[in-house]
Amino acid sequence: MLTQKEILSTIEMIDRQHLDIRTVTMGISLLSCCDPDAKAACGKIYDKITRCAERLVRVGEDIEREFGIPIVNKRISVTPMALVAAASDAEDYVPFALALDRAARECGVNFIGGYSALVHKGMTAADEKLLRSIPEALDRTELVCASVNVGSTRAGLNMDAVALMGRIVKETSLRTADRDALGCAKLVVFCNAVEDNPFMAGAFHGVGEAERVINVGVSGPGVVYHALQSVKGAPFDVVAETVKKTAFRVTRMGQLVAQEASRRLDTPFGIVDLSLAPTPAVGDSVARILEEMGLETCGTHGTTAALALLNDAVKKGGVMASSSVGGLSGAFIPVSEDEGMIAAALSGALTIDKLEAMTCVCSVGLDMIAVPGDTSAETIAAIIADEAAIGMVNNKTTAVRVLPVPGKQVGDSIEMGGLLGSAPVMPVHRESSAAFIARGGRIPAPLHSLRN
Repeated sequence: MLTQKEILSTIEMIDRQHLDIRTVTMGISLLSCCDPDAKAACGKIYDKITRCAERLVRVGEDIEREFGIPIVNKRISVTPMALVAAASDAEDYVPFALALDRAARECGVNFIGGYSALVHKGMTAADEKLLRSIPEALDRTELVCASVNVGSTRAGLNMDAVALMGRIVKETSLRTADRDALGCAKLVVFCNAVEDNPFMAGAFHGVGEAERVINVGVSGPGVVYHALQSVKGAPFDVVAETVKKTAFRVTRMGQLVAQEASRRLDTPFGIVDLSLAPTPAVGDSVARILEEMGLETCGTHGTTAALALLNDAVKKGGVMASSSVGGLSGAFIPVSEDEGMIAAALSGALTIDKLEAMTCVCSVGLDMIAVPGDTSAETIAAIIADEAAIGMVNNKTTAVRVLPVPGKQVGDSIEMGGLLGSAPVMPVHRESSAAFIARGGRIPAPLHSLRN
C-alpha cells in the first residue's frame, strides 16, 4: 500500500524535479519484409511498421494523461536495415530510409532507429552499400536515425569500417551543413552495440529479439540532484545509498509504464533502460549532480570518480526495481543536451580528452559534441577508434556522435533546439592521425575475449 508521503513525493518528482519517461520505444522485426524486389520490400516495410505501431502514440498519450507521468518521446526501432535490404537487388539503399521515414510520419512518432549495420568483424556488400548511403539518407529524411557497430570485445575493431565512418560522418555534415550538421546528430558509431536500446540515435531491434517488443527509457537527473541536496557533506557511501534509493523509485515508474504499454498494445514487455538522460532544461543535468558531490565545475579533477560512483549506484538501485533492466542503463553525458555540460565546456573545464576519460565509467561515450568544421575525416575516425577501444577493452558499450559543423570554429556555437539543445564548438587535437587510420585491417580483440 502506498503511503501519502510516497504519493506526494512522486508528484513532486514529476512536477518540480523533471522526472519523466524519456521514451516508449516499440521494436519491430522486419525480417519478414525481405524481398528480392527492392520496391516490394519497401512496401512491406511501410505496411508492417504502420500496422504494428499504429496505436503506439495514442496509447502513450493515454497513459501519460491517466497516470500523470510525462512521456516525452514515442519511438520505433527496427531490424538493422542492412540485413533486410541485403535480400534485394537494390544498389541504392536510400529508398529503404525513405520508407522508414514515411512509416514514422504516418505513425506520428518522434524518431525511428535501425538504419543500421553491424560490421564489427567485417563488411558484407549490403553493409557497405548501407554505410555509403547514410549521408544521403539522413539528408533526405527527418525522423530516421542511423547507427553502425564497428567493434566488439569478442571481435576486436574493424579499422576499415572505422576509417570509412570517419568519411561518412564528414560527408553527412557537409550534406546537412545548412542545418548545422544536423544529420550527424542522427548518426552514432558503436562498439559493443546492444540489441534492446530504446534511446536514439542508436536504437535498433536486434535479431535475438521477439517479433515485437516494448522497451522503455526513463530519466531522472533532476530527481537525483534534488536527493543529493539532502546529504551535503556526507561521506560517499551515504551519497551512493541516496542515489541507489532514488534510482529505485525512478525505475519503478518506468516499470509501471512499460507494463501498461505492453498490455494495451498487446506487445511483449522487453526492458527498462534506467539511464539518466539529461535535457537542456535547468535542473535536469548530470553535470550538476557531479558538482553537487563537491566539484566546483564538471570536468575538473575528481569528475571521473564522481561519475563512476553515480553510474554504479544508478545500476544497483535500478536492478532492484525491475527484473528486466537492459539497454544501456547508466548516466549519459551528451554535451549539447545537458545544461551543466554546456556551461563546463564553455568555461574550458570540460574538454574532449576529459570526456573520453569519463566514458570509461559511464554509459555510451562521446555524445553530441560539436567540433570545428575543418576537422578531417581521419581525425574523426581516430576519435571513433579511441572510444571504441575503451569499449572493447572494458567490455562495455561505447559510442561516438560528433558534429563537425561546416563553417564553425572553436568559440562558435550551434543551436539545434528541443532535446538536442545547443553546443559550443570544442577543440580537437590538430596533430594528424592520418597515417594511423590509413593502416586499415583489424585491431585484435583483447585476451579476455576468449572467455566462454
